[in-house]
Amino acid sequence: MRFTACLMAAGLVAGSLTYSPSSHANVEQLVASMCDYVAADDKNRLRKKLKDARIKLRSVYDGVSCNGNSLLRTAMLADAQDVGVFLVKQLPRKSLSSAEADGQTVLQWAEAQGLANSAIAAEISSRAN
Repeated sequence: MRFTACLMAAGLVAGSLTYSPSSHANVEQLVASMCDYVAADDKNRLRKKLKDARIKLRSVYDGVSCNGNSLLRTAMLADAQDVGVFLVKQLPRKSLSSAEADGQTVLQWAEAQGLANSAIAAEISSRAN
Protein backbone atom coordinates (compact mmCIF):
# COMPACT_ATOMS: atom_id res chain seq x y z
CA MET A 1 0.00 0.00 0.00
CA ARG A 2 2.78 2.40 0.92
CA PHE A 3 4.65 1.58 -2.30
CA THR A 4 1.58 2.46 -4.37
CA ALA A 5 1.19 5.81 -2.60
CA CYS A 6 4.86 6.63 -3.19
CA LEU A 7 4.55 5.61 -6.82
CA MET A 8 1.49 7.84 -7.30
CA ALA A 9 3.22 10.78 -5.60
CA ALA A 10 6.27 10.33 -7.81
CA GLY A 11 4.04 10.28 -10.87
CA LEU A 12 2.30 13.49 -9.84
CA VAL A 13 5.59 15.25 -9.22
CA ALA A 14 7.00 14.11 -12.56
CA GLY A 15 3.81 15.17 -14.34
CA SER A 16 3.84 18.60 -12.78
CA LEU A 17 7.45 19.12 -13.80
CA THR A 18 6.81 18.27 -17.44
CA TYR A 19 3.76 20.52 -17.82
CA SER A 20 4.61 24.10 -18.56
CA PRO A 21 2.01 26.79 -19.21
CA SER A 22 4.62 28.64 -21.21
CA SER A 23 4.71 25.80 -23.76
CA HIS A 24 1.21 26.78 -24.90
CA ALA A 25 2.38 30.37 -25.27
CA ASN A 26 5.39 29.17 -27.27
CA VAL A 27 3.12 27.32 -29.69
CA GLU A 28 0.94 30.40 -30.16
CA GLN A 29 4.05 32.52 -30.75
CA LEU A 30 5.34 30.00 -33.30
CA VAL A 31 2.04 30.02 -35.19
CA ALA A 32 1.89 33.83 -35.12
CA SER A 33 5.44 34.05 -36.46
CA MET A 34 4.70 31.55 -39.21
CA CYS A 35 1.63 33.52 -40.27
CA ASP A 36 3.60 36.79 -40.25
CA TYR A 37 6.42 35.34 -42.34
CA VAL A 38 3.99 33.87 -44.86
CA ALA A 39 2.10 37.15 -45.21
CA ALA A 40 5.40 39.05 -45.60
CA ASP A 41 6.68 36.56 -48.21
CA ASP A 42 9.77 35.92 -46.09
CA LYS A 43 10.77 32.37 -47.00
CA ASN A 44 14.15 32.49 -45.29
CA ARG A 45 12.77 33.52 -41.91
CA LEU A 46 10.00 30.92 -42.17
CA ARG A 47 12.55 28.19 -42.90
CA LYS A 48 14.75 29.35 -40.02
CA LYS A 49 11.79 29.43 -37.60
CA LEU A 50 10.81 25.88 -38.56
CA LYS A 51 14.40 24.69 -38.26
CA ASP A 52 14.93 26.38 -34.88
CA ALA A 53 11.72 24.82 -33.57
CA ARG A 54 12.81 21.44 -35.00
CA ILE A 55 9.52 20.81 -36.72
CA LYS A 56 8.64 19.82 -40.23
CA LEU A 57 6.04 21.84 -42.07
CA ARG A 58 4.17 18.74 -43.19
CA SER A 59 3.63 17.69 -39.55
CA VAL A 60 2.05 20.99 -38.44
CA TYR A 61 0.45 22.35 -41.62
CA ASP A 62 -3.06 21.04 -40.91
CA GLY A 63 -3.05 22.55 -37.40
CA VAL A 64 -1.94 26.05 -38.38
CA SER A 65 -4.56 28.66 -39.19
CA CYS A 66 -3.94 32.32 -39.99
CA ASN A 67 -7.11 34.37 -39.54
CA GLY A 68 -9.16 31.31 -40.47
CA ASN A 69 -7.11 30.47 -43.56
CA SER A 70 -4.50 27.80 -44.15
CA LEU A 71 -0.92 28.85 -44.78
CA LEU A 72 -1.32 28.32 -48.54
CA ARG A 73 -4.47 30.41 -48.66
CA THR A 74 -2.75 33.12 -46.62
CA ALA A 75 0.15 33.12 -49.08
CA MET A 76 -2.22 33.43 -52.02
CA LEU A 77 -4.16 36.29 -50.42
CA ALA A 78 -0.93 38.14 -49.61
CA ASP A 79 0.54 37.46 -53.08
CA ALA A 80 3.48 35.78 -51.34
CA GLN A 81 4.66 33.77 -54.33
CA ASP A 82 8.06 32.68 -52.97
CA VAL A 83 6.67 31.38 -49.69
CA GLY A 84 3.67 29.83 -51.40
CA VAL A 85 5.79 27.84 -53.83
CA PHE A 86 8.05 26.80 -50.93
CA LEU A 87 5.00 25.59 -48.97
CA VAL A 88 3.72 23.58 -51.93
CA LYS A 89 7.09 21.89 -52.36
CA GLN A 90 7.26 20.96 -48.67
CA LEU A 91 3.76 19.50 -48.38
CA PRO A 92 2.70 16.01 -49.41
CA ARG A 93 0.47 15.68 -52.46
CA LYS A 94 -2.37 14.46 -50.27
CA SER A 95 -2.45 17.76 -48.36
CA LEU A 96 -2.57 19.70 -51.61
CA SER A 97 -5.53 17.79 -53.00
CA SER A 98 -7.56 17.25 -49.83
CA ALA A 99 -10.45 19.46 -48.78
CA GLU A 100 -9.85 21.99 -46.03
CA ALA A 101 -12.21 23.08 -43.25
CA ASP A 102 -14.70 24.68 -45.64
CA GLY A 103 -14.89 21.58 -47.85
CA GLN A 104 -12.90 23.06 -50.73
CA THR A 105 -9.43 22.18 -51.87
CA VAL A 106 -6.90 24.99 -52.15
CA LEU A 107 -7.28 25.02 -55.95
CA GLN A 108 -11.09 25.18 -55.77
CA TRP A 109 -10.84 28.02 -53.28
CA ALA A 110 -8.27 29.85 -55.43
CA GLU A 111 -10.52 29.57 -58.45
CA ALA A 112 -13.47 30.96 -56.51
CA GLN A 113 -11.31 33.86 -55.26
CA GLY A 114 -9.91 34.65 -58.71
CA LEU A 115 -6.42 33.51 -57.73
CA ALA A 116 -6.18 30.48 -60.02
CA ASN A 117 -3.59 32.18 -62.27
CA SER A 118 -1.00 32.62 -59.50
CA ALA A 119 2.34 30.84 -59.44
CA ILE A 120 1.23 29.06 -56.28
CA ALA A 121 -1.84 27.60 -57.98
CA ALA A 122 0.29 26.52 -60.94
CA GLU A 123 2.73 24.77 -58.61
CA ILE A 124 -0.14 23.02 -56.81
CA SER A 125 -1.59 21.87 -60.13
CA SER A 126 1.73 20.48 -61.30
CA ARG A 127 2.37 18.62 -58.02
CA ALA A 128 -1.17 17.35 -57.45
CA ASN A 129 -1.37 15.67 -60.86
